[in-house]
Amino acid sequence: MAKIPVSPDLLNQVAYANYYSPHSILGPHSDGEDVTIRTVRHMADRVTIVTEHGEFPADHEQDGVWAAVIPHANLEDYRVKVTYGDQEVISDDPYRFLPTLGEMDTYLISEGRHERLWDVLGSHIKEYEGPMGKVRGVAFAVWAPNAQAVKVVGDFNFWDGAGSAMRSLGASGVWELFIPGVDIGARYKYEIKGPDGGWHQKADPLARATEIPPATASVVTDKFHEWQDQEWIDHRAAIAETHPIHTRPVSVYECHIGSWKEGYGYRDLAEHLVPYVKEMNFTHVEFMPVAEHPFGPSWGYQCTSYYAPTARYGTPDDFRYLVDVLHQNGIGVILDWVPAHFPKDDWALAGFDGTALYEDPDPQRGQHPDWGTLIFNYGRREVKNFLVANALYWMEEFHIDGLRVDAVASMLYLDYSRKEGQWHPNVYGGRENLEAIALLQEVTATCYRVCPGTVMIAEESTAWPGVTALTSSGGLGFGLKWNMGWMNDTLRYLAEDPVNRKWHHNELTFSLVYAFSENFMLPLSHDEVVHGKGSLLSKMPGDYWRQLAGVRLLFGYQWTHPGKQLIFMGSEFAQGGEWNSGASLDWWHLDVAGHQGVKRLVADLNALYKSDPALWCDDYRGFEWIEPSDGDHNLLSYIRKADPDQFGPAEAASGSGASPDSRGILAVIANFSGNPHDPFRVGLPFAGGWDEVINSDAEIYGGSGVGNMGHVEAEDVPWNNRPASVSLRIPPLGVIILRPSADNPNL
Repeated sequence: MAKIPVSPDLLNQVAYANYYSPHSILGPHSDGEDVTIRTVRHMADRVTIVTEHGEFPADHEQDGVWAAVIPHANLEDYRVKVTYGDQEVISDDPYRFLPTLGEMDTYLISEGRHERLWDVLGSHIKEYEGPMGKVRGVAFAVWAPNAQAVKVVGDFNFWDGAGSAMRSLGASGVWELFIPGVDIGARYKYEIKGPDGGWHQKADPLARATEIPPATASVVTDKFHEWQDQEWIDHRAAIAETHPIHTRPVSVYECHIGSWKEGYGYRDLAEHLVPYVKEMNFTHVEFMPVAEHPFGPSWGYQCTSYYAPTARYGTPDDFRYLVDVLHQNGIGVILDWVPAHFPKDDWALAGFDGTALYEDPDPQRGQHPDWGTLIFNYGRREVKNFLVANALYWMEEFHIDGLRVDAVASMLYLDYSRKEGQWHPNVYGGRENLEAIALLQEVTATCYRVCPGTVMIAEESTAWPGVTALTSSGGLGFGLKWNMGWMNDTLRYLAEDPVNRKWHHNELTFSLVYAFSENFMLPLSHDEVVHGKGSLLSKMPGDYWRQLAGVRLLFGYQWTHPGKQLIFMGSEFAQGGEWNSGASLDWWHLDVAGHQGVKRLVADLNALYKSDPALWCDDYRGFEWIEPSDGDHNLLSYIRKADPDQFGPAEAASGSGASPDSRGILAVIANFSGNPHDPFRVGLPFAGGWDEVINSDAEIYGGSGVGNMGHVEAEDVPWNNRPASVSLRIPPLGVIILRPSADNPNL
């Protein structure tokens, strides 16, 4: 029996994990009669190959490589017994296993079309049956096309990868290795030899779990959660076929997990956040980025492990549990998603295989001047695949209902935050980033196709046309777009003292000029209550009472303005201090009646909002001005309405949010003056009884109680170009919402 020969130079490369194809040398190789088995065991005193037919001693060949010849041409299974001094270790051999990726997987990866990339790359528990028993271990796979060699290092090999060299799967750029005996909880990284010959340890880009920061290793995981939200998922898909997201109620509570209540993890939030959001009548929660990030004060916007929920708050299954409980309570879940940039940490995606792999190699396109971060190479198909699959991953594996895409404007423009000479135009001479546009169109279209009923939301701060238009007509395909113009104009207007607001009235009405050009969401997000901007309460002029009234006025105006709603946690009870991501919200405010009142108003606004389709089913045809130009009184009045045949009791029963007793029409009067208007006549579409369903100045909300005793009778007196009108007591810094009484004969 003779060994299959291997050159000394090749044995040396294999011995120190410098060879791209270790499986061609190590493991079993038959010459038709016998099998030569080679294994790397540095510092071993003795190595024996154990088969079902007996034990066969191996000879030390060179540089820690041991070889044995087994007289069986069809050897199916064996173990390696190694003696170190007086210690004996028996283990399976990684190099006897076939690749865990198939040809179709590598083809799809090469083409950038593997929509379930997370199933084949990263680390995955595998089990194999054999003559000598079941083998359990972990299959590792990573894309590193420019690497000279790659090895797996971790707890299981004392962070020495000499015996864990991965094999290259050819032109796909994927490296793969199955390591028996590794299990859930094992920490690991890839050690990559770049084109320059240097070795660098990198976290797994497709890791589905990580160590708790500041530690940076990837962690082997698996999923065991049994979902209980199938009814929610089925309904989500069914209702989207007839009623897209912009025709349904969407009221979002934006939440930073670490500071809602400090010390709470995913399961704590399932117990405490869920009933709170349900009590407040929000339809959705939006979590600021959950993907793992090394620097906590980045709030998650500096992601390093795009496929791993941050370990700060629990395991991936713990996060699944939180989403599941939210769904079971009728609450949708939106995640912030950050494909616009990633940090330069040398253990993460930056220079991953020794080259600019994930980032654009052009420094005028690959680095963000504002944030000191790197920008993805959107034109590279494998990178595009990484991002598209990542969006699908959160929806498929965590049942997420929507992604709010951060910093879209920075992706769309090549000259974003760049001066002349710091950027170069696209192939047509324009400033549009054509590759980023293609990525956004692909990710929105793919998510809608694969996960029906989900929504993509753009944080896009410019006038880019067609953000929410169909991709088939050249749009970006988002379901909703944040209305940053409304937010900026409204907050700037409210910061003025009421005596000066008449000179700024156009700032209040300008949003209606473009309100129907996109499907908008009105955001009062975390960005407006941090970095010295102060809280919503502190933005309001006047004494403490007027500040609280100003917040109530703002919310009444926001909830009745065309568009979907979003506020940041703490704003719902008018937190006085600026948001601090390192501490809990100031829950003690709820010991104060005025703050309790703001909280109650938000809950009541949400209840009215969800129950009455006038506020959400058709923003374009469902809005009419009563009087937009009364700047002298700092007053706005308008009608919100819905087609009563479109949303009736049957639709309410199917979960649209409409109530069987909704009238389909509301009149809104918002007084931004510090004084009441009493009496004040306002035009209405018809006479008869109208109920005052919301008065933000009601005493139960902490107001002064100026109002109309819950009911008014409109007269056939034309006013504001309307056939009827009513004389009202309009409260200072207040919003009143009128709805036709059930017995109004003119309904």
